[in-house]
Amino acid sequence: QVQLVEYGGGLVQAGGSLRLSCEASGDTICITAMYWYRQVPGKERELVASIDEVGRTNYGDSVKGRFSISRDVPKDTLYLQMNSLKPEDTAVYYCKTDENCPLLAPEGGSWGRGTQVTVSS
Repeated sequence: QVQLVEYGGGLVQAGGSLRLSCEASGDTICITAMYWYRQVPGKERELVASIDEVGRTNYGDSVKGRFSISRDVPKDTLYLQMNSLKPEDTAVYYCKTDENCPLLAPEGGSWGRGTQVTVSS
């Protein structure tokens, strides 16, 4: 089982920057890919960025060139560096894992509880 806790959300002005982190604990050896999602109340959860076991990254079209995902495997920590923030980036940001340990992590993945990011104009 893996537990995830997000940090770093807050209020920032448009054009500013914010760095989110996600600390994983438990059976972290099972983690393969990690993801950042975001969600506005009443809307579908949206994939923001992903990073796999060998460090390959992908980004949603709306954040390409502005956001950067990275992972410190020894520290069990995922990061999202957000630059040139826009009001449209306002959302709850969630950390998510894929896990591949049939006995230790049979559910196959975990979600954090989210951290609020608010971008003012």
